[in-house]
Amino acid sequence: MEQLLHVLGGFETIAEPAVFGYLVAGFLIGTLFAAIPGLTGTLAIALILPITYSMDITPSLVMCAAIFMGAQYGGSITAITVNIPGAPCAVMTAYEGNILMRRGEGARALRSAGLASMMGGVVGAVLLMTLAPVIAQAALYVQTPGKFSLILFAFFVIIISNDQSIAKGIVATLLGLMVATIGIDVASSKARQTFGLPSLVEGIDLMAVIIGAFAISELLVQVTASSRDKNTSNYNSTETVKWSWRDFLPRRSDYSFIGTYRYIKFAMIGYFVGVLPGAGGSSAAFVSYAEAKRSSSHPEEYNNGSIEGISASESANNAMCGGSLVPMLTFGIPGDTTSAVILGVLIINGLQPGPQMMTEQFAVITPMMAALLIAALLIPITLLVLGPWYMRLVSINKAVLFSSIAVVAMVGAYVSTFSVFQMGAALAIGVGAYFMQRGGYPMVSFLLGFILGPDLEVYMRRSLAITDGSPSIFFTSPDSLFFLGLIAVFFFFMIVRPWISSRRKHLSPE
Repeated sequence: MEQLLHVLGGFETIAEPAVFGYLVAGFLIGTLFAAIPGLTGTLAIALILPITYSMDITPSLVMCAAIFMGAQYGGSITAITVNIPGAPCAVMTAYEGNILMRRGEGARALRSAGLASMMGGVVGAVLLMTLAPVIAQAALYVQTPGKFSLILFAFFVIIISNDQSIAKGIVATLLGLMVATIGIDVASSKARQTFGLPSLVEGIDLMAVIIGAFAISELLVQVTASSRDKNTSNYNSTETVKWSWRDFLPRRSDYSFIGTYRYIKFAMIGYFVGVLPGAGGSSAAFVSYAEAKRSSSHPEEYNNGSIEGISASESANNAMCGGSLVPMLTFGIPGDTTSAVILGVLIINGLQPGPQMMTEQFAVITPMMAALLIAALLIPITLLVLGPWYMRLVSINKAVLFSSIAVVAMVGAYVSTFSVFQMGAALAIGVGAYFMQRGGYPMVSFLLGFILGPDLEVYMRRSLAITDGSPSIFFTSPDSLFFLGLIAVFFFFMIVRPWISSRRKHLSPE
């Protein structure tokens, strides 16, 4: 009962005009930063960190929470409109949403992404308020072997989700893993894969990979495609349409198409993946997308502009916000990079995350929890106002649009690392990604290999160190067995069963 009163008190605090103003400002800042390739919500919070010295703890945390939620949603805007995800968690949204954009259904894609983001954010915030202590305790049972198997599961489902060629999906994933190994070995602190070049010691930054694999490569695709066939990559079907706010008003049919059960399921996946330290929005979106495809009654729509795929990705990555704050608040262990910066805001203001915070200082952090929920509700509202402006991105001359994005992206690569080398790395990866796309190699698999590869290696080496190199630990740990069992289930439903069905059709008499 006391916990409920504290939560209600958090909403009362949000209702104060000044605090609500910080919330709205934070949400818009997070959305803007995530929508621009190269800028992230993490960077936005880091930039306002000095400002928090002169602010009270409540508006500081409220603003950070709003930036967090806005950034998770903002990446979907450019992902859908110009096929350049503003954030890693929007990769799957770009995969499905931009196809709809090219078919003239961009408003529907943005509408669906906004609705799913709101649902996921609300569910994640509610679960954070009600189940944080319990979930945090349960997350402790997922040890290092289990985390390895979880990432292995994510690799597996994304690779087999590539209907065109599983072999090419494997190759793309391995290339991502190879690029991720460049730099300092986290276990031995020795340089590897540097080929004698000192600049490679710092490794390849994530933002350089995202900018190269999507912004630069997309620019090259647009330029070469327009020279071959002007109808191949231009959004001619959308340029003649006059968009109004009514086109972005959520419809009952949008909600009923997905349904309450699936919205909650996608959000639950995102929340529980977010609870695992280091998992982040990308893992949440990948796992939720794969589960949506596995259980879908219309799997043929995937890779061809699936609204369900967009909803699965966006619901999960926004629900992850609430999940990632659980280990940070209860144990001081950030769930992802953004929550790590929020941890710094807490410490700066003299708050020490831990079990005591969830009991003795719960009233201090409830406004931040409430801000997550309110920020999620702002998503469809801001889409109504700004949706037509989002769509105008495609009416800009393509040479100007993509050249501008490339310049901004390259500047973003520098701002995120302050390294000229990373700008060059982004350009090199962009050229390589262009040729990979021409060869039919999925960039999603490449990016997944790069993002999750280091964690996969760390968890594998730590697990093997426990058993002196014996892999038996992965088959004896209950948490690891659970995720390995999921791999077996997905293998049956996505590989074996379709193969059996096709064989029966082939052998059955006509």
